[in-house]
Amino acid sequence: MIDHVTLNVRDLSKSKRFYAEALIPLGYRVVAEYSGGLGLGSGPKADVWLTRREPVTAGMHLAFQCGTRSLVEAFHAAALKAGGRDNGAPGVRKDYGPHYYGAFVLDPDGNNIEAVCQEPAPAARK
Repeated sequence: MIDHVTLNVRDLSKSKRFYAEALIPLGYRVVAEYSGGLGLGSGPKADVWLTRREPVTAGMHLAFQCGTRSLVEAFHAAALKAGGRDNGAPGVRKDYGPHYYGAFVLDPDGNNIEAVCQEPAPAARK
């Protein structure tokens, strides 16, 4: 089980704004801050840390698990509004699995941030 992940970012304030806004639909918020970074989490503990230091993390793929497809869509919309670049609109990725519904956005440093729901579509659950 993973406890946390740290991304080294180029511009802490820009990354803070992006992640704080993009992850709202997933229940994430800034839960800790210190002079060189901050932590985001969906509870009292941070599990995603942003730190201003070199080398900047780039090219990483970070996926957030969602319980519904509508959360995937809400993440994608929020991330684009927060300044992310579209890297894959919400949709089924049959190459990944029959119920794999994901959306991808590039963060300010070029990391591929994903929200994914692997539950069957509501109509398929009957």
